[in-house]
Amino acid sequence: MQYIGRFAPSPSGPLHFGSLIAATASYLCAKSVQGQWLLRIEDVDKFRIKKNSIDSIISTLENYGYQWDGKILYQSQRTEAYQHALDSLNTLTYPCTCTRKFLQQKSPASTYGYIYTGFCREQISNPNAAQFAIRLRTNNKTIYFNDALQGSYCQDLETEVGDFILKRSDKMFSYQLAVVVDDEYQKISEVVRGSDLLDNTPRQLYLQQCLGYHHPTYLHFPIATTENGKKLSKQNHSPEITTHHKRQTILQALNFLGQHPPSLDHFSSLEDLWDWAIKNWNRNKIPAQMTLSEYYPHLS
Repeated sequence: MQYIGRFAPSPSGPLHFGSLIAATASYLCAKSVQGQWLLRIEDVDKFRIKKNSIDSIISTLENYGYQWDGKILYQSQRTEAYQHALDSLNTLTYPCTCTRKFLQQKSPASTYGYIYTGFCREQISNPNAAQFAIRLRTNNKTIYFNDALQGSYCQDLETEVGDFILKRSDKMFSYQLAVVVDDEYQKISEVVRGSDLLDNTPRQLYLQQCLGYHHPTYLHFPIATTENGKKLSKQNHSPEITTHHKRQTILQALNFLGQHPPSLDHFSSLEDLWDWAIKNWNRNKIPAQMTLSEYYPHLS
């Protein structure tokens, strides 16, 4: 079976160094085995989209020499597919009127935020509510999987997370549903992404199971952080990567991923650097643990 990977940024801001690490890891996992690398824009949540960020993301990837296969998939154009998947789960889902404030007050805390203990499983808690979300009923079976880098991982969804949302009260489809439907549609064989999403995987495996989908394999690499331990992210206002020092920035990403390429002088062009990276990519060199980034690019 041909390897098919993907990079799926959300257009909530421009690409930062952490985004570049994700793009590089997924790109090289695919291209090093002559597989396909797909680009997906996760714009299903229209409230998080920042003006011009989609064009900025695509332009930056092009400037850095990433070459994706086929057309770009936009989640905003896939709402019918998400609704079809949701409809097929009608025996496992139920409406929920619980507000965020209510859940923060009433739900037990967990590593993943709060545990939804089924307030609306049998009957909605607030029948006068104007809006409701749709939740997926979980069970007490533990989800196990073996991550290609992090090793064995398990989670009891019902006791550690609880029934989770597939469609929000504002009628936006959830990340969990959209990503699972799109991975199946695009025939993704391996998901390569940051370890901050490791705890999302059991929910996605369970949802794949409920929908009768195939299970891709997973590889979660360590996320890049600042010196004070904050994750590089759009939410934390991480600076946009520039296009002035492309080779240096790719070298920094490769070093973060444990590849230790030759110095900048070894490469006469960005194309030479990518050729070296594809031929010498070794996923076994990626460090498994979340670490501080020694390679954060303070570039002008």
